[in-house]
Amino acid sequence: MIYKYVVTLENTSRRLVDRFSILLSSASVLLFLLQYISSDDKRMMQLIGATVIALLVVINIFRLKKLGKSVTYSYALFVTALTWASMPYFPWLSALFLVMALVERQAKKNLEIGFNDDRIVFNSIPRKQYEWEDFTNIMLRDNLLTLDFKNNKLIQRETSDDDEGEDDCSEDEFNSYCRERIHKIV
Repeated sequence: MIYKYVVTLENTSRRLVDRFSILLSSASVLLFLLQYISSDDKRMMQLIGATVIALLVVINIFRLKKLGKSVTYSYALFVTALTWASMPYFPWLSALFLVMALVERQAKKNLEIGFNDDRIVFNSIPRKQYEWEDFTNIMLRDNLLTLDFKNNKLIQRETSDDDEGEDDCSEDEFNSYCRERIHKIV
């Protein structure tokens, strides 16, 4: 669907997702090495998995801190899932790590809100749709989007500074469009 206006909101949970991924991957590496060292049944998968995961995490931390590039830990989480599947205990953890590997990129994406003449759509999982009549006011001012619902719910989030060459409209143009749509419904 093509929207008249699309507002991109800043994702404030990126660092939290990265830290959580590092914590879970690092704890798994320690458990894999502990299992390899203490077990009579030496499985090379545990040693190889621990080494690959540690290497992927270190490379990502280097890329993030030194090069300032955005990183994803989905590969490390995927290898962690495969290694947990080979463990003699808690192999069901592999399913959790696989799910985390699949949703990690989505969790770090900026939230987009599409405004059209008939509805407002939040591009999230699950996708949320609202009618114009659900709002009393919508305003964009100084990179801060305010959505005031009729049920007294208020969403106020900072917009993203990412310019991808899109043709940005003025705040006044967007605000008058929203005012027009809300008052047309009333």
